[in-house]
Amino acid sequence: MKLTRIGVDVAKNVFQLHGVDRSGNTVWKRRLSRGKWIQAIVDVASTDCVIGIEACGGAHHWARTLMARGYAVRLLAPQFVKPYVKSNKNDANDAEAICEAMSRPGMRFVTVKSTEQQDLLAPPRVRSGWLRERTALINRLRGLVMEYGLVAPQSPFALKQAIPDWLEDADNGLSDRFRSVLHGLWQDLLQLDRRIQSMDKQLAAIAAADPVMNRLQQLRGIGPLTATAFWATVGTASQFGKGKQLAASLGLTPKQHSSGNKDRLLGISKWGDTYLRTLLIHGARAVLSQAKRRDDPLSRWVTDLANAKHPNVAAVALANKTARIAWAMLHNDMNYDPALASMALT
Repeated sequence: MKLTRIGVDVAKNVFQLHGVDRSGNTVWKRRLSRGKWIQAIVDVASTDCVIGIEACGGAHHWARTLMARGYAVRLLAPQFVKPYVKSNKNDANDAEAICEAMSRPGMRFVTVKSTEQQDLLAPPRVRSGWLRERTALINRLRGLVMEYGLVAPQSPFALKQAIPDWLEDADNGLSDRFRSVLHGLWQDLLQLDRRIQSMDKQLAAIAAADPVMNRLQQLRGIGPLTATAFWATVGTASQFGKGKQLAASLGLTPKQHSSGNKDRLLGISKWGDTYLRTLLIHGARAVLSQAKRRDDPLSRWVTDLANAKHPNVAAVALANKTARIAWAMLHNDMNYDPALASMALT
């Protein structure tokens, strides 16, 4: 029995394996526990056997584990595996679908992330969670004080300043019990702010110490947070042949619904990393807000586009352009050149 490909459906505790020979015939199937499946592959497959894993939770860890043992590993996006699932969805059919999908000549694979990249991805994602918690807490505060006839200011900064005044005002109708609850929520809000500020300083220090991240920050709309997430997600961008492929992988290019000679472009696909795409678009919005007061080619281009189309369209187009320029900088190991960037706008 000579295995050439093995598809692995990973889970928390139970792993389904599906192996085929050179002719594509199924010759090996196993359902094994978390602690046994790696050794099972080592026992039956030589290092010239290619292992396929769906890019889900834990996939990068298992890919690095197999690569350390000499195997070539292919990570597949779930949407590219789904068309190959036969009949009902179960672990065995999923493993077979992974094994079949990885054999397609035109299949696109997910680059395995290093531990360093995942270390860099963790702080921004924790920070993003804290921001969501802070927004939820602020909305909770607004709803609670409104029941007592108090209207919270619109900005979070003004709200944090208003809460101490509410607590000290003895004539605003707040009971002692509610004042205690309000004080606790205020302290939670301040604690979240301190955590976010501490994380911002940590990410700024990380970005300042790395030459690649420093180079990315030469681009308008990319700060320490975006530069860190960009490098951690994309790496050297060597897996992309050109900048357009990188922008498409981030979901910044339009979907198509075309037939015959009728080409129809829809909204952006929103594929790929949601977090990085969001950061790029927010950075583009910041650039767009300042563009009217500047007279460089990039500002004129994005301002004209916002006037002709819509500010949201212009922001996404600028985010797309930023991703493509970032690819060129990484691919050619060069600094940002405004002259070359202006040529790309024509």
